[in-house]
Amino acid sequence: MNTVFDKISPMKAISEDMVKELATKEISIPADIPHGDMPGDKIEIGDSHIAKAKTIFPRLLEELSKVTAANPYGRAVVTVCGGSGVGKSEIASLLSYMLEQSGIGSYTMSGDNYPHRIPMYNDAERLHTFRQCGIRGMVDGGAMNPENYKIVKKLQEENDDANAAHVQEHSWFSTYLDAGKKGLAEYLGTPNETDFAEVDTILAAFKNGADKLWLKRMGRDESTLWYDEVDMSKKQVLIIEWTHGNTDCMKEVDIPILLNSTPQETLEHRRSRARDGKVDSPFTMMVLELEQNKLVSQAHKAKIIVSKAGEIISYDKFKELMM
Repeated sequence: MNTVFDKISPMKAISEDMVKELATKEISIPADIPHGDMPGDKIEIGDSHIAKAKTIFPRLLEELSKVTAANPYGRAVVTVCGGSGVGKSEIASLLSYMLEQSGIGSYTMSGDNYPHRIPMYNDAERLHTFRQCGIRGMVDGGAMNPENYKIVKKLQEENDDANAAHVQEHSWFSTYLDAGKKGLAEYLGTPNETDFAEVDTILAAFKNGADKLWLKRMGRDESTLWYDEVDMSKKQVLIIEWTHGNTDCMKEVDIPILLNSTPQETLEHRRSRARDGKVDSPFTMMVLELEQNKLVSQAHKAKIIVSKAGEIISYDKFKELMM
């Protein structure tokens, strides 16, 4: 996929003069703007998203000036990453729209199109991985016996087996919980879960001047999976909105933008949107915690970090906030 293509003529790099001019240009944001390419995805842009995007935009132009000058085709790849519900889709769409309005062609791509499994199967694989590793951990820790297994099975049936509170009543339960959490961490945001190689191939093709790209579309059922051929001939910037946009598993990202939030802020946002019926389950909390840990471990690579309050902060300040 994306290995054979025609190439565009080199585009002009974004100059320092353009950065100065565009950084002060007032761009009006209409109620409805183009957004990412995830089937069925809905975005709700609010004043806080617009404020953050306008704060990020001048700094993004500065970074783009450096990257486009170094690329033979004047192109750059940007990612907007962060935890669930932090506003990745909205802010990526806004930045892409602002670039377009400034005469810089931009396309918004959703990384959520690239897991190996559709959402329902991926959710099931996450839970299966946690439980399989947890049971194995009981064996390795000498805690497996009929009585303990009966307790674990009941907790699984109640979807409460990721709840650390049970360790207080059953000290042996830590063997299940710790091993399950470790196994889950080795699945989430890794090539076991997501086809990072395919995404990196797409990014490399874009940066090497591809005039068209075949991009994947993944909905929520087996019949909603296909590829669209997308015209990139007038696009200078490819923006990816994705939790895993700053992962070590990809090498072709030029400018990672990290939208920071704590797991509690993420959970509160998910509750307000009622994304699913188990937003506050112990397992969901564990997933959010592990995703946050990965975001924190990768944050040193981000070119731009934005706090929940909408301020651009240094990596040192980020570390202070997370402590």
